[in-house]
Amino acid sequence: MSKSVRGTFRVTKDLDLSMVDPRGRPTGPKDKASAAEDMAEVAARLDTLQEALYAEASGGGTRAVLLVLQGMDTSGKGGVIRHVAGLVNPQGLHIASFKKPTDEERQHDFLWRIRRQVPEPGRIGVFDRSHYEDVLIARVDSLVPEVEWRARYAQINAFEAEIAATGVTIVKCMLHISPDEQAERLLARLDDPAKRWKYNPADLDARSKWPAYQEAYRDALRECSTDAAPWYVVPSDRKWYRNWVIASLLAETLAELDPQFPEATIDVDAERARVKASLGA
Repeated sequence: MSKSVRGTFRVTKDLDLSMVDPRGRPTGPKDKASAAEDMAEVAARLDTLQEALYAEASGGGTRAVLLVLQGMDTSGKGGVIRHVAGLVNPQGLHIASFKKPTDEERQHDFLWRIRRQVPEPGRIGVFDRSHYEDVLIARVDSLVPEVEWRARYAQINAFEAEIAATGVTIVKCMLHISPDEQAERLLARLDDPAKRWKYNPADLDARSKWPAYQEAYRDALRECSTDAAPWYVVPSDRKWYRNWVIASLLAETLAELDPQFPEATIDVDAERARVKASLGA
């Protein structure tokens, strides 16, 4: 590919979500079969890179990766966790899901509960929803005054710059789906007894506010896509393509980090001799 996956999907200041095709495939595989083949190679790279990141931390390394997933209901945040995060060793993962704030969380600044879930060195953290709920639903449903949610853009940028400075590399993905695709997925949940537990009648309330949410997403992505914490808009009507894009974003990010296995602190030859000697014990 002449252009990196990150370069293809990264948000620009003039982002217009209405011009981004949720079924688009601007780079990479063009069908499900070729995506499956490519994913096998991406998975192998991710597994090796994640193991190196985890091992690096055991030797005193301070780096981690944070994958932030945002999107309308049914956009596939859970699917990404299963099919992309599931490609690596779960020991090296930290997954946090941010639902409606609890009473305790409401007593603190909106970033309080987020800070508690920032991944430790060596981990890949995954946020299923995130601090961006506080400039999305808080805006659309008027949960706080406009002056307050607008001020949060700067607070978010400062927070993300802060954790990036400590060694956390941030990858933020907006899972971009169409209203038609969302309707199909909602109906699929109702049609399948094994999926009905996922259906929430409140999802239709958010669906009725689709234009307002698209405007809120557009502004959040424009205001908070920085060098320290870039946003990527991922076409997500095709689940297989969505998964390929996000896996590739992670693989490119980790490859650039180039985590290193720590040097051995033991006498390898002496320990090898001891192991061999134990065979005759």
